Amino acid sequence: MVDYRSTEFVEILKSKEYRMINKVISKYEFIVKDIKKVRSAYRIETNSGAFCLKRMKHGSKKAYNGSYLTTELKKNNFYNIAGYIKTKDNKLFVRHKGYVFYVTEWINGDECNMNDIKETINCAKLLANFHSACKNIDKSKLYVRSNTKNLVIFFTHCVNDMSNYKKLISIKRLRNEFDEEYEKLIDKYCDIGSLSLKLLNESSYLNFLKNYEKKQTICHNSFYYQNIIKKDDKYYIIDLDSIIVDFEISDLGKMIRRLMFKKEYNWDFDKAKLIMEAYMSINKLTIEELQIMLSIIIFPHKFWKLGKKRYVKCKNWTEKKYIKRLNKIIDAGKFQDNFIEKYIDYLKKYNYN
Repeated sequence: MVDYRSTEFVEILKSKEYRMINKVISKYEFIVKDIKKVRSAYRIETNSGAFCLKRMKHGSKKAYNGSYLTTELKKNNFYNIAGYIKTKDNKLFVRHKGYVFYVTEWINGDECNMNDIKETINCAKLLANFHSACKNIDKSKLYVRSNTKNLVIFFTHCVNDMSNYKKLISIKRLRNEFDEEYEKLIDKYCDIGSLSLKLLNESSYLNFLKNYEKKQTICHNSFYYQNIIKKDDKYYIIDLDSIIVDFEISDLGKMIRRLMFKKEYNWDFDKAKLIMEAYMSINKLTIEELQIMLSIIIFPHKFWKLGKKRYVKCKNWTEKKYIKRLNKIIDAGKFQDNFIEKYIDYLKKYNYN
């Protein structure tokens, strides 16, 4: 979480909400001095220090997962994480008015600035250490889903979806600016999706899938700046609510893909290389994993997802917002071809070495 003194993400609590939080905190062994809402959590200042209170509709299993995982990670010498706090009755959560509440330590630092490549490199090392510490943890004791889907099937499905969006637009009676602009780009992004599939099929992906049980690990699945806290010169992972069982390259690949759309990165392969090599300085990846990760990074997930929001889910956004999202994807994608060429060249050299 950000430092509570930073007002950008702090909200004023209503009296009813304040009373509810006090009621929940009374189940714990500390006395409340102050409560502030920061993003989707509460910073509780107490006589025993600061704590983080999370509230959700269905969170009992998430509280258990987080507590189990933090305990096991510390056994494996990974301490860059917030511990979970039990109630007076030795319970991991409190049920109150249809909600589940749980408490963790508050890491009193600042959200990581991933616009700074130096900080991102340190985050990549943090993720590598996290994955390494997770390798020998018994995943069967966690209530989490496995996300190790067959990417060939999933990407094929997404490319077909984009082709269907084109058909849906063609039969529309009234077409607006977004429809016109999105339709013009569908063939281009279907081609990028097909390239992802080609790269997968040319790699050892199918053999990789056969051994997926050996490759599976616990992934954070939300490894973004708001879940990475910098305190002094150390980095910490917070918010384990989204953990899943998946491949390490899924966590790392999604992190890189997200960064490449930022103006500070603009599909700069040299920066992606620094991130990958920082990760691999701690947790080595094979050539086949790097090949598969290229497919994950370049697949037009944002373009496909935007079309799904528009033509399947019919999300009630303004036309201005839809156009803004589309333009952002277009602007960021201008440098993607060069990224792909440099990544493939890097793989050839990596394989040779």
